[in-house]
Amino acid sequence: MMNEPQPVLFEDMIKQLPSPWQDGMLRRKIYEGNKESGRCIVALDDDPTGTQTVHDIWVLTSWDDESIRSALLDYEPALYFLTNSRSMPCANAQALNREIVTNLLRVAQQVGRPVTLVSRSDSTLRGHYPGEIDAIQQTLEEKFHRRVDGVCLIPYFAEGGRFTIGDVHWVLENGVLVPAAQTPYAKDAVFGYNRSYLPDWVEEKTGGRLSQGDVVSLSLDLLRLGGPAKVYECLMKIQGGKVLIVNAVEDRDLEVFVSAFLRAEEQGKLFLLRTAASYVKVAAGLPDKPLLSREELFSDRAGGAGLIVFGSHVPKSTAQLKEIMRLDRIRAIELPVNGLLSQSTRPKLLKETAQALSSALRQGLDAVLYTSRELISGEDEIESLAIGMSVSSALVEVLIRLEAMPGYVIGKGGITASDLATQAMQVRAARVMGQILPGVPVWKLGPGSRWPGLVYVVFPGNVGDDGAVSRIIQQMRE
Repeated sequence: MMNEPQPVLFEDMIKQLPSPWQDGMLRRKIYEGNKESGRCIVALDDDPTGTQTVHDIWVLTSWDDESIRSALLDYEPALYFLTNSRSMPCANAQALNREIVTNLLRVAQQVGRPVTLVSRSDSTLRGHYPGEIDAIQQTLEEKFHRRVDGVCLIPYFAEGGRFTIGDVHWVLENGVLVPAAQTPYAKDAVFGYNRSYLPDWVEEKTGGRLSQGDVVSLSLDLLRLGGPAKVYECLMKIQGGKVLIVNAVEDRDLEVFVSAFLRAEEQGKLFLLRTAASYVKVAAGLPDKPLLSREELFSDRAGGAGLIVFGSHVPKSTAQLKEIMRLDRIRAIELPVNGLLSQSTRPKLLKETAQALSSALRQGLDAVLYTSRELISGEDEIESLAIGMSVSSALVEVLIRLEAMPGYVIGKGGITASDLATQAMQVRAARVMGQILPGVPVWKLGPGSRWPGLVYVVFPGNVGDDGAVSRIIQQMRE
């Protein structure tokens, strides 16, 4: 195994790289090619933050045949399924992936629309890998008799400062590239890891089932000097389920890869994709869109006092919470996790919290609900997931008990945001409007939800500087 790399200045690293591929029309060509073929890029998103680079498409929280058929027949370039599988034990996540892939491919065949599957997960390498990829591969091979040539691993996410260089995955912090395994994200009680060099990370995560000999690197030199033609040659040689690591520092690197990938697909190659959010935008050929203004957010309705719910515990979220407390017209209420885990105190705690939040909203105060910041973990992965689910269900119950409708909602943290959407606000479909900050998507809740048309900010736990959430609150105010 490679020794863990050391942090390095971003500017120093970038100076050592060749210039990006020069064809500035690749994104447009990708879009036109997808439109001509009718292809839809379909992301199975393990939490709702994966929509953080796309706009003007649907995200579904149900996957029955009719919902899938209706979405595919809209002929939009991309579609998201919110699985929230990161909150589940691996076996449950695998079963869910099998169900969605089976339904999706069956309906896609019926309507005659080709689809490219993307398993979208966290840009800091947390999630059920290789479990979900294994489940998708098994479904393709056993139910649809399609042989998988390889798995493309693409955790690059520029909006959040996540870059893959030299097969090492880096997180940008204050101008310094920090190896991912040396960040707080790698200490996750459920999805922690020790290796930043991705061939070693693959071996670690697969328990040695895959080793460095099963991993192929698509270097920045190849992407930037060889272009789509050389990348295509590389893709055509991959077979037997090998893992391909795609290095990337900017979207143009992905544009080169996608251009070659689509050509390889046309020749019958089949690759599974495990990616972060940036990939879906590029693969669909979606252009970049300016950040949303307040006028766009509330073009068809009045705003009003908002509800901000913090479930995420990562240090970045806690720092953002502290900044919110500095604002005026804020009512902040803490839910102590220890109290939530006790059946003797939980019911009274939830009732009183919902009443206090409703009162604040009626007074025109922005209401902040947050869990106590001390992280409580279980003895093992299953117990830690169970604690997380118990806390998340408490946040959901508070919203269900809410007697006042907020002007907007911010959900902080992926699992929190998903549970609020599907369980508290009963969302079956939502429209992704765009982003309010880089990497922070905004949904407009669809028909049938508890609050149709509500503006919902899906704020990832690991995105934004300390003042990011505070700036959104200020922007929402009239």
